[in-house]
Amino acid sequence: MKRLVERAVHLSGNNDKPHSDLHEMGHNMNASLMYSTFFTPERYDSMLPIRSDLEQVERIISRELISRHKEFTDILDHVSQYKGKRLRPALLLATAHASGLVNESHWVLGAAVELIHTASLVHDDVLDSAHMRRHLPAVHTLWGTKSAVLLGDCLFTNAFQMTSNLENTRACKVIGRSAHRICEGELLQNFHTGDINISEATYFDIIDGKTAEMISASCELGAAYAGASEAVIESMASFGRNLGMAFQIADDVLDLVGHENQTGKSLGTDFDQKKLTLPLIWLLQNGPDLEKNKIKSLLEKDSSAQRVQIKNLLSDSGAIDYAKNKAEQFIAAGKRDLQALAPSAFRNILHDITDQILNRSC
Repeated sequence: MKRLVERAVHLSGNNDKPHSDLHEMGHNMNASLMYSTFFTPERYDSMLPIRSDLEQVERIISRELISRHKEFTDILDHVSQYKGKRLRPALLLATAHASGLVNESHWVLGAAVELIHTASLVHDDVLDSAHMRRHLPAVHTLWGTKSAVLLGDCLFTNAFQMTSNLENTRACKVIGRSAHRICEGELLQNFHTGDINISEATYFDIIDGKTAEMISASCELGAAYAGASEAVIESMASFGRNLGMAFQIADDVLDLVGHENQTGKSLGTDFDQKKLTLPLIWLLQNGPDLEKNKIKSLLEKDSSAQRVQIKNLLSDSGAIDYAKNKAEQFIAAGKRDLQALAPSAFRNILHDITDQILNRSC
């Protein structure tokens, strides 16, 4: 593991405990996958073996997004509507079932990893100046940057407190490590903003931290708290990391060539923020000099016409295909990791999720 960058996640200016005064929520919550466009109706059927567990996770998330402070009601209600793929809880639960026995700790862990993911999205939208998240306004566009940052911190610390209540301390160590790696990845990306000489190795280091680490942690915790052997736990952590790398590459391709009405979030933010991702990195390193110079010139401009030109250059040059091929390599490695599991319906779920990564449009 590379050197970690420490980050303080705390509330500023008061002694509120975002977790301690929560109470049960009376709303009926369906399994989160029902709200996702990543899992189509056909794919949702394949998730049925873990549906009841996902409903338990959803109830915990709903409970955690209630505070005794009435001032927080609207902002917490808003972020509770960020019902996306719930990929991390689904992976954690499917891995748990495929590795051993599921228990209540898995429900808590599923909620914790999703809260951390949500926190990172709230912060990402601030960093990227993104205006839309999952077909809804980004938090900072409604409540301002300060409230968005503090809300993200609340969600982070809430997840830490949840895991600290579990008897086994492994979750605290894994979640703490992963939170550090997320921040490290984001900070590294920030230092390389606008860097037209960024290497593939640095790009992979960035996405390993900001995305793959938490997906790896989800799979690791699913196996560990199911009583799996250390060999299986290690294989599942590797599976999650490979899956996460492929997922982020696919996400970066979507940011360049996707459509906002399908993804439900602001696109082109990486490009607008001068964050170079794999297709652009490859083209700048391997394309003809004429195309390299054109890309560099276009990066200095800021217009929709410029985006179209770059999109065409990426498609025509083979840069998009190159990135997709890299994602396929990570997917293949992840499938090899799954061989550590005995055949089961739950291993099939993991295979199914893996296959969906390369075909996603959101």
